[in-house]
Amino acid sequence: MFSKGQLIFAGLFVIAFTIAMIWSYRKDIKIHKKYYKNSFIVIIAMFLIIAIFTLITFSLH
Repeated sequence: MFSKGQLIFAGLFVIAFTIAMIWSYRKDIKIHKKYYKNSFIVIIAMFLIIAIFTLITFSLH
């Protein structure tokens, strides 16, 4: 399947990538607050649309 070296590399890559993402987000947090104030409304709307389509699909079958 995977060698021990590949698993170690994958683990270190995931850790380094996560740290880089957190650092990048922290660095840009002021910009995010300015330009993406109401982005949670879009996420809620997407989940509601998916839920409505799911309910319609299951009710028609």
